[in-house]
Amino acid sequence: MMRFEAPDTEAMEVFGRELGAVLRAGDVVVLTGPLGAGKTTLTRGIGAGLGIRGPVQSPTFVLARTHPSLVGGAPLVHVDAYRLGSAALLEDLDLDFDRSVVVVEWGAGLVEDVTDSWLEIVIERPTGASAVAARAAHAESIDADLDAALDADEPRVVTAMGYGPRWATTPYAARA
Repeated sequence: MMRFEAPDTEAMEVFGRELGAVLRAGDVVVLTGPLGAGKTTLTRGIGAGLGIRGPVQSPTFVLARTHPSLVGGAPLVHVDAYRLGSAALLEDLDLDFDRSVVVVEWGAGLVEDVTDSWLEIVIERPTGASAVAARAAHAESIDADLDAALDADEPRVVTAMGYGPRWATTPYAARA
């Protein structure tokens, strides 16, 4: 398990680039955190580390976006599972788990049935995030002020835990 504080969005992207450089086809990354925690920012960094064609944007309304590699590596499949109620619905997306790096936002409790190994990254945004996330969850639409609050540059606490054989011998290995 790895735990650290990312002081700003730049640090979150740097962590994503470093992580992307070690990911390979077949890897599944689950991102958990409140609205505005930095899940898409982290995915943008992962995409840069993988050398994919961007831009990486939240796939909220399309559920999944595939970004091909520009360097002959695995493509990035970026999934927003917020509206998916089960692993079966995730499987119904017919994603290429074996030949892609799959990053699933809001995927906790869903990927365990589709893969034997995954990296779970939990992002906590302790400063002011609860009020902003609650306001956003009940908003009819995201206005400029709310959008700015969600994008505010404040520290995040990041915990990464690897599960299954792929992550058993890495610094991310979950500890019992």
